[in-house]
Amino acid sequence: MFVALGITLFYIIFVWFIFFKMEWLKFNIMWGIVSFWVGAHLLLIFLVALRFFQPFSVDSHVVRSTIQIVPRLTQPTILSEVLVEPNTWVTKGDPLYKFDDTVFSLAVDKANAQLVAAQQNAKILEQDVIAASEAVERANAQLAYAQTEQARYENLVPAGGARQDELDRWNEQVAEDQAKIKEAQANLEKANLALDSQIDGVNTGILEAEAQLAEAEYFLENTTIYAPENGMIVSQQARPGMVVGEIRLGAIASFVTEEDPYILATFRQQNLKFVEVGQPVEVALDLYPGEILTGKVEAVWWATRQGQYLPSGRLPGFELPKLPGRIAVQISVDVPEGHTFPAGGHAAVAIYTGMGKSFEFLRRINIRLYSFANFIRPLDI
Repeated sequence: MFVALGITLFYIIFVWFIFFKMEWLKFNIMWGIVSFWVGAHLLLIFLVALRFFQPFSVDSHVVRSTIQIVPRLTQPTILSEVLVEPNTWVTKGDPLYKFDDTVFSLAVDKANAQLVAAQQNAKILEQDVIAASEAVERANAQLAYAQTEQARYENLVPAGGARQDELDRWNEQVAEDQAKIKEAQANLEKANLALDSQIDGVNTGILEAEAQLAEAEYFLENTTIYAPENGMIVSQQARPGMVVGEIRLGAIASFVTEEDPYILATFRQQNLKFVEVGQPVEVALDLYPGEILTGKVEAVWWATRQGQYLPSGRLPGFELPKLPGRIAVQISVDVPEGHTFPAGGHAAVAIYTGMGKSFEFLRRINIRLYSFANFIRPLDI
């Protein structure tokens, strides 16, 4: 810095000494243009130093995260109450909107009834196994009796003690009782399979009913929307009587969060040559003319839309952009107590890289002039 000032001062004295003190050369328009041209190039030292060592941006805005408020309902539902005032800070968990819950309450009642029925059905399955086991025992007993009679008549018929048709009848009865045993055993197997339909020892019918009840309770709970974080609704457009639900594609409101606001400033790419995370920053927020806030570099967003190509069947085309893409720098700011930090607020930002420290006072003067100029700029009433 002092070298640059020395060179500039020496040049001014040199011009004065040659043209005005000693009058070795006569000062005219041509020499005036030459002197100005050389002097202007000397001033480039300050321009280059400030641009690279203390980059400055007036394209800077406050950014706050927003959450889209979208109802999670299974069918079109009437908004019955709006419980939040616009532009008023609310706490996480505070109710914001309440929808008509008639249909969803009935769905919970129905799911509760289905759960009770499933629990009773599980008990019935145990009794079905007992009944099927007894049916198998009865079928075995009937078969044993029929086989006894069949053997007795097989001895009586050859001796003339009984008719052949009696033996035929018991033969048919044995075959019928054998079929009944197979049927009873199949029923017992079915009853056991139904009883054994379990996950971790719980009947699947009960689990299904519990899942349906939980789903119904979930949608009933979502008939009231709560604040996801500390923040506020800025533009309140939702009104009682609005119908929302599965046919609605967009959000009914935007929730501006309170936590972690930051400033996003854009710079020409060449100005970020020496910018790194953690470097100190000064911010002149337009909302507070004459004040300078401090902060630091949180991140440099090394990406722009000009470097993105979406999947497509079209071949890429290349055109020289009107302006080269600017790079964004994320800046955290130390906001004083009682100051507002509005989303979208405009500011000027100066980053101090730690290099060329002798030039810093010029940038500090620059950003303070910007801040104080906000008292009268723009010139309208």
